[in-house]
Amino acid sequence: MAYLDTYTAPLTASTSAHLLRRATFGPTQQEIADFTGKTAVQAVETLINNAGYTATPPPPVEMDESRSDAGQTFLNKPYNGSRAFTYFTYLQYWWIGLMTEQNGYPSILEKLTAFWQNHFVVAYTGVGDYRFTDRYLRFLRSNALGNFKSMTIGITKDPAMLIFQNGNENEKAHPNENYGRELQELFTVGQKDFAGNHNYTEQDVKAAAQVLTGWQATNRYSTSTASFDAVFNPERHDTSDKVFSAKYNGTIVTGKSGPTAGDEELSELVNMLLRHPETPKSICRKLYRWYVNSNVTPEIENQVIIPLASFFSSSENNFEIAPVLRKLLTSNIFFDTINIGAIVKSPAELMIGSLRLFNQPVPNIVSEYASFRVMMEFLRSSMVSMSLSLLDQPSVFGSPPYYQTGYSKNWINGTTLGLRGSRTDSLVYPYLIIKPGYILGIDILSKLKAIQPNFADVASTPAITCEQVLAELSKNLFSTTLSQNQKNFLIDSIMMMNSSPRTTWQREWDAYRTTPNDASKQSVVLWRCRAMFKHMLRMAEYQIF
Repeated sequence: MAYLDTYTAPLTASTSAHLLRRATFGPTQQEIADFTGKTAVQAVETLINNAGYTATPPPPVEMDESRSDAGQTFLNKPYNGSRAFTYFTYLQYWWIGLMTEQNGYPSILEKLTAFWQNHFVVAYTGVGDYRFTDRYLRFLRSNALGNFKSMTIGITKDPAMLIFQNGNENEKAHPNENYGRELQELFTVGQKDFAGNHNYTEQDVKAAAQVLTGWQATNRYSTSTASFDAVFNPERHDTSDKVFSAKYNGTIVTGKSGPTAGDEELSELVNMLLRHPETPKSICRKLYRWYVNSNVTPEIENQVIIPLASFFSSSENNFEIAPVLRKLLTSNIFFDTINIGAIVKSPAELMIGSLRLFNQPVPNIVSEYASFRVMMEFLRSSMVSMSLSLLDQPSVFGSPPYYQTGYSKNWINGTTLGLRGSRTDSLVYPYLIIKPGYILGIDILSKLKAIQPNFADVASTPAITCEQVLAELSKNLFSTTLSQNQKNFLIDSIMMMNSSPRTTWQREWDAYRTTPNDASKQSVVLWRCRAMFKHMLRMAEYQIF
């Protein structure tokens, strides 16, 4: 197999769903149908182009309907300490809403932004000012598909990053090495190459810290102004020459002074980091683990990572991100069957993906902010309980399943497995009122009626079978194919409880068709279908994608 050659077969429902699950937080049934028949190139181009439709959404608003400023944005106002954590959660809701509601334009943007947010990590707990977190998130969304060099320079000067990584305290008399270290270890060259050799030295950390002296964030926690920024203070900058090790071929960043010194030296530093041969490999390896498979074997390193990195850093591409994603997401290796179902769903992919697959509409954040808050709090609290807190990861390394040995398998443990099941159960047995007339959950009976020809004509049309029920409820539900034994178990042991033949279902369904307003007859068919559906959403096959 030519690993990075373009996958040429027209997309089937299965491969269409695979692409959409990996490139977004999960598809709707309609999106799977719309992408079926496209080529991989057409499909990925659509996902990239659609990013423009959600690039500038309305800002988050006050969502407490009891307040006089309900429905109004709070980001154009000075810092409000009494509402700080609430406003941060509203920012989380805002982003989760963008992940969930694609407005008919499935896009690569939010999933890719989540990648960068777990790469250039800034946790709200270490920043504290929700306005800084908002600007940081908007920077990532605006630059997610742009140029990696520009992104690295920009994030280095981002006010939230300056606070989180102590760049705000980095000055010539007392250099702070935190960001100089993470810039190399996590953001560019990586701590070690694939063979385990160190990519930089402590000398390089110290030199990078010297280059970065002088940058500060203004007006953090300011209750008198809504404006804030990152500024360069020449008086705090180390103007001496910065000498790097042989890992960077002994590069010297000549010390500069004056108001432009910070930008000039930062540009030289980033250029040096990007010239290091391990930087493009490190980024491409992380993209591969995010989109394809966490297991990077020597074969994958040689056949995928190295050539993809060469393409990324080529003079023709010059560290543009979008072309690399096009190549990776349209490649043979991406669609290889060994990589389908190879990743455990994160809490976001599980929860957001479920709501999207089951067509749960998202209330409008502007006109239905209270209902929007109810739905987003359900999603946010679900994800936090399963160890994913968007924009507030536990460390500078991000969420453990994205970097620790075992990778995505680390989303699953004795506690989170039960929580996953309880949250998907709530969609099968709906209880959460989003707004009058809208209870969050799956309308199973409507799904079954849609496949029953002439639902009310019991005399002329036979009842749908157990097999048809299973086929409808499992449509595009799993990334892998269930065996016949699994299907038989779901029908005979779960749906029919090992106590009734399958024909019993057809009699019960016909009884319901005859008198659909009879609560007891409706309850019987719902009980069987919900039992089976609950089990399916708890299966291992539903936890992977």
